Parts: sequence; structure tokens; C-alpha cells
Amino acid sequence: MKSKLLDQSESRTFVIVFEKGDEAVEQLLSFASDNDLRGSSFTAIGAFSDVTVAFFDRQTKDYQPIRIEEQVEVLSLIGNIAVTDSGPKIHAHLVVGKSDGTAHGGHLLKAHVWPTLEVILTEWPTHLQRQIDEETRLPLLNI
Repeated sequence: MKSKLLDQSESRTFVIVFEKGDEAVEQLLSFASDNDLRGSSFTAIGAFSDVTVAFFDRQTKDYQPIRIEEQVEVLSLIGNIAVTDSGPKIHAHLVVGKSDGTAHGGHLLKAHVWPTLEVILTEWPTHLQRQIDEETRLPLLNI
């Protein structure tokens, strides 16, 4: 993964280019920690060799993983980074396209980049904190 600071007038804006084989969530979390990101949003396009998305099941209060084990185009990846007691937390939703033109999406859990993932990330001047919601057991934004 490579990154470049594009702007730091009121807040920082980065471009992050992931390399072949990078695990996107792991690398983005590492970038967030290394750069002390405490409130950011990002968008991305690119492609994955495989991806796991998830759907939140209200009954079980847990994510149901959906594994896609083929080359896909990243049609839309949007998310944010906020802080929890254990450090930065990524919340991202993804839509990918398969070779037959069908689209699949959900909450991003894991993905391997192939051949690239291009992310534009903007840090906000205000930090955001996540707190566990008792009803859902999810780390939701606490504003």
C-alpha cells in the first residue's frame, strides 16, 4: 500500500493506493492507526480477487457473512473511521460487480485487492467516538 497526503488545510486528505494481494480492511486499519485518524470518511474504486461482505441479522444480532470467491469490480465502497475504546473502527459498505453484470453488496468484512484499490480519505476536524448499543450490540456513532 502506498499513500500520499494531498491536502492539510483544515483537515487532511489522503490518496491511498493498495497493491495486488493487500487485504483492504487490515491495511486501512493499519493506515488509520499509523496516522492517528479519529474521524474520517472515504470512498474507493478498484477490484478484488475475493471479498467477504455481510448482512446484519436483527434476530441473531450478528453479521451473516457472504463470501464471493471470484474477481469482482468495486463499483462503490464508502465508509467512515471512528474511534472505539480499542482503537480505530472501520464501518464500510460495498457494492461489487461480477463478470455477468450482477451486483452484490453489504457490510465489508474482508477483501483482497487485485489489481488495485484507489481510496480517497478525508479526515474531519472533529473526532468521532463509537459506543456499543445495548439493543443491537453494535458499535454505533455516539454524537
